[in-house]
Amino acid sequence: MKSRFLLTTSWLSLLALLPAALGPAAHAQAFKPPKYSVIDLGALSGGSFSLAIGANENGVVVGASVLADGTENAVLWYGRSITDIGTPGLGGPNSEAYGINEIGRASGLAETSTSDPNGEDFCGFGTHLICRPFVWQNGEMTPLPTLGGNNGEAGLINNRGEVAGNAENTTLDSTCPLGGPQALQEKPVVWQNGQIKQLDTFPGDPDGWAFGINDHGQVVGASGICSSLNQDTGVYILSRHPLLWDKGTAIDLGNLGGTGTFGPGNYALEINNQGQVVGTSDLAGDATFHGFLWTEKTGIRDLGTVSGDVNSGGLGINDSGEVVGVSGDASFNNIRAFLRYNGRMIDLNTLAPGSPLYLLFAHGINSRGEIAGFGVNSSGDIHAFLAVPCSRTRAEAERGEDTEGTAEATETTERPRPVISESARKLLQQRLRFGRLGAQLTGSH
Repeated sequence: MKSRFLLTTSWLSLLALLPAALGPAAHAQAFKPPKYSVIDLGALSGGSFSLAIGANENGVVVGASVLADGTENAVLWYGRSITDIGTPGLGGPNSEAYGINEIGRASGLAETSTSDPNGEDFCGFGTHLICRPFVWQNGEMTPLPTLGGNNGEAGLINNRGEVAGNAENTTLDSTCPLGGPQALQEKPVVWQNGQIKQLDTFPGDPDGWAFGINDHGQVVGASGICSSLNQDTGVYILSRHPLLWDKGTAIDLGNLGGTGTFGPGNYALEINNQGQVVGTSDLAGDATFHGFLWTEKTGIRDLGTVSGDVNSGGLGINDSGEVVGVSGDASFNNIRAFLRYNGRMIDLNTLAPGSPLYLLFAHGINSRGEIAGFGVNSSGDIHAFLAVPCSRTRAEAERGEDTEGTAEATETTERPRPVISESARKLLQQRLRFGRLGAQLTGSH
C-alpha cells in the first residue's frame, strides 16, 4: 500500500538522525502503549468456563461458555450482559461462535441432533454428531450449506455478511489416516448471501480451511492434508501452507522456515482492511513456532515472542496493525497474552494493573483497541475477558459508552500466575480451538 506522502532523500536523512539527536527521552515519549481496564465477562449461569474470540466495533464480544452439565453454547456479551445464542441452536448439545460483525450478525459452528453417518466428530466435542456452520441474527440460528458433505464450520464474518470457513464435499480423502475420525475432503469456502463458493488450495493439497475475512472480501486460512484432529487449530488438517485468497486467487504467504508438521502448523488466521495478515508458522526444524505478520510489501515477518519465551501465535489484528496473540515457554505450559504495539511484543498483563484475571490468550482486537480473550481467575477458573483502553473507564465500557483522552503505560514486573484448576484444564484440553494449548497444557504456574 503506497503512502499518500512522498519524502525526499534529504528529508529521510534528516529524519534518520532525529532519534540520536533527541536521546532516550524521545524514545520513551514515542512508545506509549495504553493501560487497560479488564472486564471479567463471566460465564452462563451454572457454569464457570468461558472463552472470547473477538469483539466488533461496538464492543459486542463473541465466544462460548460451558454450562453446568458440561455442554458448550455459543454466546455474546455486551458489557457484563451475556446472551446464550446456542439455545436451541441447531438441535444439538454444543456450539461455538467465532465471528460477529457491526450489525450483530454472528457466525460459528453448531452440532445437530443427527449422528454422522461416517462416524466423524467434525465439531471435535466427542459426540460424533453432524456439525454445521451457522449464521445467527435476532435470535435465530441458520445453518449454512456444505459442498455436499455432512459437515462444515464458519469462521469470521465481515460487515457485508460474507463468511469464511470450510466444508466437506462427497469425495473420500485418500490422505486421511485409515480408521481415523475423518473420511471426506474438506475445502476452504466463503458464503455470500447464503450461497457457498469453494476456494482453491495450494497445488497438491487436497484439504484446506479458511477463518479470516475482511470487508473487501479477502480471505485467509491454510491448506494441507488430512490428519487427526489438530487440537491447536480445531480442524482435521495438517496445515502446511498459509493462504490469502484475493479475488478468488490463492496466494501462498510463505513460512518462517518450517514445513508445518509441528503443533499448529503454518496458517493465516486474520486479515484487516489494509490487507495485513496475522498467523502462525513453524520455524526451521519444526521444533518451535512463532506468530507472523504478512503484508504485500514486506512479505512474511517473524513477530518473535515476549521476552524470555520460546513460542508464540498470532491470533488477531485490527485496522491499525496492532496484533494480539499468545506467547509461551518451550512446552507452552506457561503462557501469556501479548499485544504487539509499535513493533514491540508486550505481555498484556503488564498493561492491565488490577486485572481480575491473569490474561492467557488475546484472541481479537477491534479498531478501538479493545481486546477479547480469556484468562484465569484466583479460583483457577477460565473466564472470557474484554480489555478496554483506559481512555474509556470500566463503567463506560460496560455501558458501551466512549470518552476522549489517552493514557500512558510502561512495562512492569510480571504478575503471579494463578494455577488453573484441574476441571478448567481438562476443558481447555478438550475445547480450545485456534491456539497452542490443547493436550499439552499440563499447568500454568
